[in-house]
Amino acid sequence: MPERPDLDLYVDHLERRLRGEVLEGVRIASPFVLRTAVPAAGALAGRRVQGVRRIAKRLALSLEGDAHIIVHLMIAGRLHWRKPGAALPKRTGLAAFDFSTGSLTLTESARKKRAAIHFCEDSTALARFETTGVEIRADDFEGFVSALRARSHTLKRALTDQRIVRGIGNAYSDEILWTARLSPMKQTAKLSDAEYGALFFAALSVLDEWAARLALEAGDAFPEGVTAFRSEMAVHGRYRQPCPRCGAPIQRIVFAENEANYCASCQTGGRLLADRALSRLMHENWPRRLEELDGD
Repeated sequence: MPERPDLDLYVDHLERRLRGEVLEGVRIASPFVLRTAVPAAGALAGRRVQGVRRIAKRLALSLEGDAHIIVHLMIAGRLHWRKPGAALPKRTGLAAFDFSTGSLTLTESARKKRAAIHFCEDSTALARFETTGVEIRADDFEGFVSALRARSHTLKRALTDQRIVRGIGNAYSDEILWTARLSPMKQTAKLSDAEYGALFFAALSVLDEWAARLALEAGDAFPEGVTAFRSEMAVHGRYRQPCPRCGAPIQRIVFAENEANYCASCQTGGRLLADRALSRLMHENWPRRLEELDGD
């Protein structure tokens, strides 16, 4: 799922291309992607784009007349900038927003379509998409700590809950926790002041580093390589590969549709976190420590 660095890159490129442009029309290829009935798509045509911004993990295009288009990419949704009136791909195309300068298209490669578009008729409707989570900013350490301490959760859950922290998901939470040398399963209520400091500065450095990397990679071209799995990442998507810091094999636990990737040597003192499905199956045969793994 695209997260803050990827979404902010989308915002930057959309601002460059769309601010001041007139929306000529909206094409909806899949009726399931549109989650609102009012206003109708036709009512948005002829309105000028006044700005583009990110709301947590959603993108908002604001049009004159206080109308707004909200796009949630979910896991496999992606945006593309194509020539004006470009046809949508038959299998993956969901919608297109047409301008004289080009067409912004939305595709989704997953079999189960989850991406969503909402049309908002005014700022009151738009406000429903705001979350209570904080944005991680260099000047708001206190706000960050207060948000995490307000609920007792694991760090993995807290960092990916948009009601607590905005814009972070599965991938960057793994990278942040690895950088901070903290277990994904450690409870927010049990962090020391020093650990909160390490977590905050890890979040800032990871998000800033990847924002710069992605901007450099895209250059002036519209970002087409948006993915949650990058070879340069330290732990996310690198199960069983060596940790770039200590060389120990990266571990993974899977829960529901999410996963946590971590280095047991760097983050949990060598202790292996229990994967709910596998540990339940293996019972006493489930290895408890890194050195108990066969071949490691």
